[in-house]
Amino acid sequence: MRAIMAFSGGMDSTGLLMRLIADGFKVTCVSYNYGQKHIIEIDRAIKNIKYLTSNNIEIEHKIVNLSSVMSLFHSSLISGGEEIPIGHYEEEQMKSTVVPNRNAIFSSILYGYALSIALREGNDVKIALGVHSGDHAIYPDCRPEFYESLEAAFSLGNWDSENVSLYLPYIEGNKESILRDALISCKKLGLDFDTVFANTNTSYNPDENGRSSGTSGADVERILAFHAIGRKDPVEYVSSWEEVLTGALKSQLRYHVMKENGTERPFTGEYDKHFRDGVYNCAECGKKLFTSESKFNSGCGWPAFSKEIKDANIIQLEDHSHGMTRIEVRCSGCDSHLGHLFDEQRGQRYCINSICLDFVGE
Repeated sequence: MRAIMAFSGGMDSTGLLMRLIADGFKVTCVSYNYGQKHIIEIDRAIKNIKYLTSNNIEIEHKIVNLSSVMSLFHSSLISGGEEIPIGHYEEEQMKSTVVPNRNAIFSSILYGYALSIALREGNDVKIALGVHSGDHAIYPDCRPEFYESLEAAFSLGNWDSENVSLYLPYIEGNKESILRDALISCKKLGLDFDTVFANTNTSYNPDENGRSSGTSGADVERILAFHAIGRKDPVEYVSSWEEVLTGALKSQLRYHVMKENGTERPFTGEYDKHFRDGVYNCAECGKKLFTSESKFNSGCGWPAFSKEIKDANIIQLEDHSHGMTRIEVRCSGCDSHLGHLFDEQRGQRYCINSICLDFVGE
């Protein structure tokens, strides 16, 4: 069996490589230098190829330099682009990391190479890609419909296309399922899982020493995946595992509450029993919402405020969820969910999730 794959040196493509080897494929890996800020991923790819070689697993590895042509493209992921955003992977701001038409370009090169291999070797060739469902919301060129259309176009535009097909085993999976699959593959191959994944990079903004930041959306997604399978990520972060995990879990909760209208558990928030002098701003956009003068201890388990700052202009909407009729409150700056407003005998109570707030002391 023959396969060619895009091997970035990241977690997803590395998991895919382990699967292909475990399934008995002869594999050619293609890595792309497209001027990405996290170019360290190619060095990690080379490390894993060397690790496989030391375990008597021979992999053909090609590095293709596209940095000149792709410097024409606008993306925060490319050198010279805007700053890499931080926070949850599915937030709107993560769209700045999209590189226009990237996967179409990569796949086109792979298709041409796969056709060439098929003709030279007389084999059918699979083009393996590690795209998964976690990427669908942000990256249009990771969606199943895109690859269905792309494969149809490639087939129409080439002779002998019946010898080449796309292989997307993770297209409905996520980073957690990729890691679980890799655990099985590494065990089957007699490889050390931690060594393999220490030789990867997922961070969009590693430091000058190649250490992962733990703050980019890709970092957060990876950290949460390792946490979900009950393992510590073997890659090196700028902070301790405990610190980056805490940050990732906070980012996940903030996204759930502010973008999915969730609610943090009562009596668990940072600002429930917080009574320092200062201002409470929206954690998403920084808009000033409440002052400490209006905060009081309601005993409800969430920060409570009697009134909003004059220019906060907090949005009020009827909320009929969970069989109740309430007034939902949302930030007028970014339309993020904050909590609810109640009219009580003692007056108004803005019941706000701590995770939605950032406090600035006087």
